[in-house]
Amino acid sequence: MLPRVVVLAGGVGGSKFSLGVRAALTRRADAEAAASAITIVVNTGDDLWLSGVRLQPDVDSIVYALAGVNDTERGWGRAGDSERVNHELQEWGAGWPWFTLGDLDLGTHLARTGWLRDGLTPTEVIGRMEQRWPLGARLLPMTDAEVDTVVTVSDAGAERPLHFQEWWTRYRASLTPVRFENPGIAAAAPAPGVLDAIAGADVVLIAPSNPVVSIGPILAVPGIRDALRAAPGTVVGVSPIIGGRIVRGMADVCLAAIGVETSSAAVAGHYGARTADGLLDAWVMAEEDAAAAGDVDRLGIRSVVAPLWMRDTGASAALVEAALGAAGR
Repeated sequence: MLPRVVVLAGGVGGSKFSLGVRAALTRRADAEAAASAITIVVNTGDDLWLSGVRLQPDVDSIVYALAGVNDTERGWGRAGDSERVNHELQEWGAGWPWFTLGDLDLGTHLARTGWLRDGLTPTEVIGRMEQRWPLGARLLPMTDAEVDTVVTVSDAGAERPLHFQEWWTRYRASLTPVRFENPGIAAAAPAPGVLDAIAGADVVLIAPSNPVVSIGPILAVPGIRDALRAAPGTVVGVSPIIGGRIVRGMADVCLAAIGVETSSAAVAGHYGARTADGLLDAWVMAEEDAAAAGDVDRLGIRSVVAPLWMRDTGASAALVEAALGAAGR
């Protein structure tokens, strides 16, 4: 019998890990059984309105990856996309010249925006997307509320707020972040099905996504952190750090802003042990960081050392098997 698995994910790391989860469970049974066993709770803190349309970058990255239509070279967007509409928007002085919208990608955003304006919730919109592409998993947004991430930065001695996408894409995280916030999140609620999925899971996997801006917003939705602490299943985190370095993006800048060093053990400590009012039962860390396994164990978190590089779906599936093994599943 397949374990019921919930994944908390966002970004490119979350996409690759989600592919590994699907592959690992499909090998144990069949695609239909695996699809019914997997729920992926996706970060929506990256979302934004741009040129009148609603973008959900992390949702789309995971949808495109599971559908097999993602651009694996760039790490975002649709494979084989063009940018005619994006160029035309720039000619009109609309949108952000440093934020590319592919034509196929824009089609997704237009469809989503139309459905939202028709009264559908983000959860229902993802359901529509799953009708086009069988994804082999159930996807849920962390919340149906709009809780975009705002980064307050220090710039020329003064503080100013930026949407996360501007800080991340335009400035490449070069402006020093002072704090990360999701306005309105205190009044938000988990999307329908999220708490039930966690309560019914045999294993909850925290993907090797950015702990601050991908996993952090999910955990900040009222009720989700408490649900993880009370979950009857095992909670296993996977380190986004390999050999004391980030794998992709600028997560080290984000971690520094919240006072966490860029190390596997420090990120494990950031999540904390369930025995000490934290979240984790086990932590999968890279072979390159094996010397710090004892530090993780002393936190009250069971350390598991495994290869973490997700160079292809087979490697991602092997990583997921290690995580499931850490959970005794």
